[in-house]
Amino acid sequence: MADQDPFRDPDEEARALARRLIAEARHGALAVTGPDGHPSVTRVALVPGPDFAPLTLVSDLSPHTAALRAHPRCSILIGEPGPKGDPLTHPRLTLEASAEQADKDALRAHYLSAYPKATLYYDFGDFRLFRLAPVAGLLNGGFGKAYRLTAGDLRPPG
Repeated sequence: MADQDPFRDPDEEARALARRLIAEARHGALAVTGPDGHPSVTRVALVPGPDFAPLTLVSDLSPHTAALRAHPRCSILIGEPGPKGDPLTHPRLTLEASAEQADKDALRAHYLSAYPKATLYYDFGDFRLFRLAPVAGLLNGGFGKAYRLTAGDLRPPG
């Protein structure tokens, strides 16, 4: 028996759900490639950037910062389960991305509007702002609702 692709072609409802998950994400599970080649996952704070790509503020003291610099290809899982029901039935998006250092000074007000308490450490010299430029995405919108998305599918219309 041939393997059947479980992914549907994305429709506007799937694209809208993926964009909503990105817009509402304030944290996610960031997957990077560690120095030994093994994957590593950590929770990071997120803010959707002005161009919609997620932004994350990370410290040079964290292993994932060095990993992003060495291997910019990463992924981030966003979407939180609701208070009831099976967590696997709630929508989530694995965003495949390329991490690029962003202009921390230019995006200061934007980032701090979402995380005002980050004012305490935002300007520390060891903190870097990274833009997670979407390359593709895997959306699980609930049971039987799996979609492969392109970077274009993830951008807001217009």
